[in-house]
Amino acid sequence: MPTVILTGLPVPGSPLADELRSLGFEVRPAAGPQDAAAALAGVPVDQRVAVVDTAFVGHVHALRLALTDPRFDACAVTGALSVQAGAREALDQAVATEGAHGSGPYADRLAAAVEATGTPVQRPELGSLVAAVPADADERAAASAAVAAVDEEAVRLRSAVKSRDGFFTTFCISPYSRYIARWCARRGLTPNQVTTASLITALIAAGCAATGERWGYVAAGVLLIVSFVLDCTDGQLARYSLQYSTMGAWLDATFDRAKEYSFYAGLALGAARNGDDVWGLALGAMILMTCRHVVDFSFNEANHDATANTSPTAALSDRLDSVGWTVWVRRMIILPIGERWAMIAVLTALTTPRIVFYALIAGCAFGALYTTAGRVLRSLTRKARRTDRAAQALADLTDSGPLAELQARLLRGRSAGFGSVYVAALGTVLMAGAALYLPFGDPRLVAVAVLYAVTAGLAVAAPLKGALDWLIPPLFRAAEYVTVLALAAKADVPGALPAAFGLIAAVAYHHYDTVYRIRGGTGAPPHWLVRTIGGHEGRVLLTTVLAAVLVDRAADFPVALTALAVFVALVVLVESIRFWVSSGAPAVHDEGEPA
Repeated sequence: MPTVILTGLPVPGSPLADELRSLGFEVRPAAGPQDAAAALAGVPVDQRVAVVDTAFVGHVHALRLALTDPRFDACAVTGALSVQAGAREALDQAVATEGAHGSGPYADRLAAAVEATGTPVQRPELGSLVAAVPADADERAAASAAVAAVDEEAVRLRSAVKSRDGFFTTFCISPYSRYIARWCARRGLTPNQVTTASLITALIAAGCAATGERWGYVAAGVLLIVSFVLDCTDGQLARYSLQYSTMGAWLDATFDRAKEYSFYAGLALGAARNGDDVWGLALGAMILMTCRHVVDFSFNEANHDATANTSPTAALSDRLDSVGWTVWVRRMIILPIGERWAMIAVLTALTTPRIVFYALIAGCAFGALYTTAGRVLRSLTRKARRTDRAAQALADLTDSGPLAELQARLLRGRSAGFGSVYVAALGTVLMAGAALYLPFGDPRLVAVAVLYAVTAGLAVAAPLKGALDWLIPPLFRAAEYVTVLALAAKADVPGALPAAFGLIAAVAYHHYDTVYRIRGGTGAPPHWLVRTIGGHEGRVLLTTVLAAVLVDRAADFPVALTALAVFVALVVLVESIRFWVSSGAPAVHDEGEPA
């Protein structure tokens, strides 16, 4: 059980101790620094411990933000400091030295001393919430009046909603989903339970779409919207009650894609029941979405900590955002998840799967071109120096396997003359073009795959610090996915495209998993995992070899793709689950615009 050390002389009539107990803390009084040090020594080092001044006046939610957020090792507001195991040593040091001296609230002195040791102390934005330690009766009365003047629950509900969201989510979902989140919190439901409910609802929606009946399509559209409402609710519940967790991070990071791509499969199955084969369109939509997300991730990682990160294009974007209506237009035209799911739901209920996929591909292609063009212009016009961390993140996102790594090691130090992004673009064009142009099983495609592996090695031989090097991961994703799609389509046998859908879904999961590990600051998946599943160039080469070997037995190609998909999925999922449920996994929660 977490512990609060309440320091200072008791304040008659103060509800502070009861408020702290309502937050789940055991309260231990300590009259002065020496008593606080003794009380701290009695708290196990692996437990959360907080120090709060008895004179604290403020909102309970201000205390909740400072004392219960699991994402930070140390967190503080005026008069209150909380640390977890990762910052306990710094707190012990502060109590033994600087924290016992000086003026001001004891908790504030400790927070400053903890920061002085180099341990970051998170200080949450309180907005209109109050957190104060009054020096006398008049200040206490003024602080109490300030507390009474603010509707704490309204602030808490507003803060449960993302600061940046799409138009549909902001105006059509969040106005009521925040109240659903509060209802869940008051009944002890967790964000993970709501996330799971969202997944189950989406899978049921996919099952309804797979019936191929009009009632099934209508039910699927309705259930998809319900799933999205729950998807918004789980994050709002996490922010409302500060129930962040590593498991929640993993579920939130992966279930959105699982829901969307499962729905694509449901639509394809439903269309097949009516004699319309749209598996190629479903696969194309998934490829487009995945490549678009990789563009987003790569660009953000490349510029995460870049210096001199300015450009005329960025300045123009800021000016456009200063005009209110342009913000919403620019968010809507890229078809973020809210608008995208709303469009899919409505078209599913009213039209056919083929029309759904045509609209989805057209809308997402436009959004991808718009965002990618803007980012290319920013990259070419800004003067920025990228860090080693950014270069390593891009190298990890390339998903290079043993063949590319071997060449990179042989060429390292001698490849500065190569333009990495242009080599990657050349390899992508050759590979995708050959897969689309050459007949199924043509041995020349294997030779092109070998050349592609060579370009993959050349592209990553030097640190990826070029202005456009963030394009390399999405280029490689496009090359691999398009090759699998083209070979499956040209095999022209039953089951080839569904098998290809499963293979790309498994590989895409691995790529999303890599992104969220990097975002959490824990680095990419272990090298053994990437080597085991071959890297992008290894999988491309293997797929072309399978096509060449099975050219006279094309009916066996779907079996080979399925076996490869199962192997990749098992290896990736086992390692991913092991990591995300481990103590070292980050509590990653995306607060930006949804993908």
